[in-house]
Order: sequence, then C-alpha cells, then structure tokens
Amino acid sequence: MSLINPLSSAGAQSIAGQTQTSVAPAQQATSSAAEAATTQSTADTTTGNPFIDSIRLPEESSIPEPNSQELTQEDFFSLLSQQLSMQDPFKPVDNDQMISQMASFSTVDGIKNLNDEIVNLNSVMTSSQALQASGLVGQKVLIPSDTGYISAEDPSINGIISTPEAIDTITVRVEDDKGQLVKSFTIDGSAGGNIDVSWDGLGANGEPVASGNYSIKASGRIDGSSEELPVSTYAHVTSVSLGTASTGSILNLRGVGGIKLGDVLAVAESGGGNKPIVDAET
Repeated sequence: MSLINPLSSAGAQSIAGQTQTSVAPAQQATSSAAEAATTQSTADTTTGNPFIDSIRLPEESSIPEPNSQELTQEDFFSLLSQQLSMQDPFKPVDNDQMISQMASFSTVDGIKNLNDEIVNLNSVMTSSQALQASGLVGQKVLIPSDTGYISAEDPSINGIISTPEAIDTITVRVEDDKGQLVKSFTIDGSAGGNIDVSWDGLGANGEPVASGNYSIKASGRIDGSSEELPVSTYAHVTSVSLGTASTGSILNLRGVGGIKLGDVLAVAESGGGNKPIVDAET
C-alpha cells in the first residue's frame, strides 16, 4: 500500500488546477460587474438618440476648483498653530516674536478692510454729489472759460473780468468761433477786482447775431502797458452726468459742453444775468 504525498508534483498540479477553476468564476463575476457598471453609466449619460445626446450640456467636471491664493485670518492662525506644534522644545518661539507676527497680520487685514470701506464710501459720496448737483439743473454757473453760447433761450452772454488792480477803462472784444471780431466796447474798471461784463448778443450793426459760441476778450492798461485780463462766463446747466469716483459729477452746459462740478466758480439765479447767489470758493 503506497501513500500519495500531497506536496508531490502531481498533487501540486491538482491543487493548482482547482485554484484556477475557483479563481476563474470570481474574475468573470468581477468583469461582469464592471461591464454592468459601465453599461449603467453609459445609459445614464445617453438617451439613445444621437441628436439629443449631441446637444446635451456637458456634465460638470469632478475636478475641484483651485483654492484661493489669498491668506485669510483662519489660514494664518492655522499656520501659527502648526508652527507652535512643530517648534523645537529646547528653542521655543519667543513670545515677542509671536505677538509681532500676529500684530503684523492684524495690521494687514485691517488695511484691507479699510480699503474696502473707502471704496464703498467713494460710491456713496459720488451718488450724494450727483444728487446735490441735480439741483443745479436750470441754473446758471460761472465757469473759468471766456466762451459763452448765444441762442434763442440765452440771447446774451454774461461774465466776470478779473483785474489785479483798478483800471480806468477796460476794452472788451467779442469774437466768433473763427476768431473774427464781432463787436467791441469799453466798460469801467475803476472798482477793481471782479468786474461784471454783459453782451446783449447784438453785432456791430445792431442786429442779433446767429446762434453759436462766442468768446469775450478783455484787456486794460496796467503799469503803462496793455495786458489781457482773465474772463469767466456764465453757462446754463441742462443736465447732470453721474461720472465716477475720480471725475465726480459732470455738469452738461448748453452749447458749451461738460464741466466738473469742482470747477464751478459760482452759481447764479436762473433768470438773472451775472448775479451770483453761491460762491463755489466759499
């Protein structure tokens, strides 16, 4: 009677055969499960209609969006806690150094919040300035320009001539937009300072001039020589543009264009010629 050694080659081949036979069904089951999952995934993403599948919106990507590179206060304290936990127990972080780091971060965070508040404040001030400027619609404002506009609504031009000292006689010249002389006349400048000037819109022949822009030039003798004098004119405000925080509100003037609210020298009565009721400098 002979015994069969279970570790012999014949026994090993028998065991290997049985192992392969038992593994093969497991691999087939796993492969079937994977194919079933793939089929289910395909069924979930397709409708069976090629046209509908082509116009469907793409699915959201599972790739997470990159985190913000901004270091927040929570990130700072997390790094600080990590630094304290990893410090050398024989060389601990100095308290003054840690407090300095916390103070520096608090300062930076405070400056950022202050900048945000300043931006919000600029927006509020711009809106408030536009609301105040809207009250100037229909009024006349004094602007640092010698050009005025003649029209049926405003048949005359009024302004102010600034003199450094008292001048007996000031010569006023009215020129059209091409620089041609339309009319000239003289006014008394013995009072000195700001001298009112008004042109009725009539040419040298006494006839009303055409609508358009006209410039008022003034000159006088100072210390024995003739000098040009600065002239400011009144313009009618037709509307107000909001503008931006850097430019401020813009006043749209009839026939002249736009001007910043901060450049207005004075505000006059809507029906009055050169009678200022508000001085912008005060």
